[in-house]
Amino acid sequence: MQRGAVQTTGASSDDTIPPFSFPAVHAKKVTAAFDGGRLTSNGGVMLLAMAERRLGLANNLARVFPDRRDPTRVVHSLVDMFRARMFAICCGYEDADDLDHLRSDPAFKLACGRLPDTGRDLCSQPTLSRLENAPRLRDVIRLTYTLVDAWMDSYPREPASVTLDIDDTCDVVHGHQQLSLFNAHYDERCFLPIHVYDTEKSRPVAVVLRPGKTPGGVEVRAHLRRLVRHIRTRWHNTQITFRGDGHYARPEAMAWCETNGIDYIFGLSGTKPLARKVDEVADDIRTRRAIENLPVLRGYTETRHKAKSWDRERRTVARIEATMLGLDIRFVVTSLDVGSAEWIYDSLYCARGQAENLIKLHKTQLASDRTSCRSALANQVRLVLHTAAYWLMLTVRDAIPKARELAAAEFATLRLRLLKIAARVVETTSRIRLAFAAACPEADLICGLPGALLPLGP
Repeated sequence: MQRGAVQTTGASSDDTIPPFSFPAVHAKKVTAAFDGGRLTSNGGVMLLAMAERRLGLANNLARVFPDRRDPTRVVHSLVDMFRARMFAICCGYEDADDLDHLRSDPAFKLACGRLPDTGRDLCSQPTLSRLENAPRLRDVIRLTYTLVDAWMDSYPREPASVTLDIDDTCDVVHGHQQLSLFNAHYDERCFLPIHVYDTEKSRPVAVVLRPGKTPGGVEVRAHLRRLVRHIRTRWHNTQITFRGDGHYARPEAMAWCETNGIDYIFGLSGTKPLARKVDEVADDIRTRRAIENLPVLRGYTETRHKAKSWDRERRTVARIEATMLGLDIRFVVTSLDVGSAEWIYDSLYCARGQAENLIKLHKTQLASDRTSCRSALANQVRLVLHTAAYWLMLTVRDAIPKARELAAAEFATLRLRLLKIAARVVETTSRIRLAFAAACPEADLICGLPGALLPLGP
């Protein structure tokens, strides 16, 4: 059975799928057949089309993507292929072979700028697979930086400061793909792609495929250096702060940040020499909790610490929590010399927890862990396309009035309420009409979104 929509001619039945029935209701027989005409279950894809045109993502990606095809034999432009793939991901069709069915969906064709009935069908899975495997290393790098540019374009002017959360996540592989390694912590053969987010704005900055092992100091430094170098081509004065867990508290990375005027705050693994420096404060907190018979008592302190692999002392903040079960101490290291220890840990460092939610949106709700190509370059192209789909969903959500419940909804909820809605697509000589269900629960919101998604500028 086809997904998304059924290709039919007018209101005639599809002879390949026979009529069928459901249990009777009030003694009346219930029959069904796929003869409803040009219907789609993805009526909200037109909102994604407006979001894409507002951002210009497909055109920007196509501009840096090499098209080495014979121009005389090209049927599907790069822009159309990017749009079809991004729209499909947003609507929950994460596999390229879903386009074998969706290529004739009237709403998808309309969203890609083609007439729903008389226009040519969209590209199929083999065409998309060739697209993913076409670029070379330099091409893939340019594609990745295009999305960094999209993030910078989202600011009307150069900001005074930005805080970027960097983290890696487990991406279980489906075979022996390039860069896949066995990771004992996850007990899986996987990739560990790095995600970078502007968490305050919920915006993705970069997603980079990498081997399934914890990044070393030289690698972390290289990722930070390349990203900052690209940002500095446009933002010369923005103060950049990187925030991450203990994987990124590498001496090479911290030294590079300090040399180049970049701030950082990273989690830090506790060691015996470091724990001894906060023993006095820890004993005081533990004693006060016991005397006052409190279930939990939390305190903060800071010290200067120099690990064996470090070339200098650095400011280290400790969060000390005493409970009836014992003592728990967490450390962070930072280049910042302002703010109390409590502010550094609770307000600044713990805010990186929101980045975990953004990774969930990217990885589980947009299926960016569908990196099943053999080639590492093709899998990076997939990450780029899934990140572009993230931008479309985020743009639609940002257009929703803040008073509405969906203004803070997750992408899966937006897909269910705004994208996966039924519509009849009718093409006549002079117009195209979308007839949505009269019982659509978000009808009033959908009516207002096209105006909110109009392109910016003149």
